Amino acid sequence: MTLLVGTWTIALILALLALGVFISFRIFAFPDITADGSFTLGSSVAAALIVAGYSPWTATAAAMLAGALAGGVTGVLHAKFRINGLLAGILVATALYSVNLHVMGRSNIPLLDARTVTTDLADATVKVAGPMQAVRLLGSEVPFRDAVGLAAVGGLVAALAGLLRLFLGTGLGTAMRATGDNPRMIRAMGVDVGLMIVLGLMMSNALVALSGAILAQYQGYADIMVGSGMIVTGLASVILGQALVGHGGLGLSITGAVLGSLLFRLMVAVALSVKLPPDGRTLPATDLKLITAVFVLAALVLPQVFAGRKWFPPRARPQKTGEA
Repeated sequence: MTLLVGTWTIALILALLALGVFISFRIFAFPDITADGSFTLGSSVAAALIVAGYSPWTATAAAMLAGALAGGVTGVLHAKFRINGLLAGILVATALYSVNLHVMGRSNIPLLDARTVTTDLADATVKVAGPMQAVRLLGSEVPFRDAVGLAAVGGLVAALAGLLRLFLGTGLGTAMRATGDNPRMIRAMGVDVGLMIVLGLMMSNALVALSGAILAQYQGYADIMVGSGMIVTGLASVILGQALVGHGGLGLSITGAVLGSLLFRLMVAVALSVKLPPDGRTLPATDLKLITAVFVLAALVLPQVFAGRKWFPPRARPQKTGEA
């Protein structure tokens, strides 16, 4: 049960990444590769500040701000300097690799004995409910701090998903959605399309950096390579979520991104634990990226198969001479 709780917790942390990718990918149809760099940026900024003695809450807020700035740079490169969106994201993600090394000062920062958001919440819960070693969850005992971490991350994801839904229903949020749907129309109405894109990418990468900051505190370390391939993980969650909920309303789509993250991590955990013949070995952790790519491919292909589309449509039969 402890392993399952850990899987759920990481899935919910990465649901924040999925919400960020949802903004860039679904709202703006923007292929933002910056997420790979801003995820590591959030992790490195939070870890560096915590080790320097700052409050984990201040460090987490600073990580979000750093991610927003990274997304803003990508947005400015695209909107103001007319650089292709994909190329702008690649440029910023590449530059962030060096930035992250400068922030951390080395390639890895351990946080095992540091004060983190999770430890603060656990200590606060102990003061209210009294000391305890474990709690019962679904009929099994789970370490107290693991249960607190799961509840805290779940509450955070639910709150941010709700706030995102409310924001996208406001005038500014509607303008952002219209920018992604039809930029020419919204430009004709006097809306600054470039500004909408910049603000959207700032929001997106702030959520991505928040995910990185919380994951670093939960796992107990920040590493320079932690963000490698995270854009694929976010896309997998969004695509799986859409496959689950279909083309529903905005609130349902946001919920689908969160559910997609939960399903994706559960599928990865199951795939890595399956014993293979003939010696019963499991897949090594080095196959994680391969498994991710396979799941994303399946999420893209299977809906087309079940929708009844044919891979090779029949060719038109040539008419014989004399046929009408």
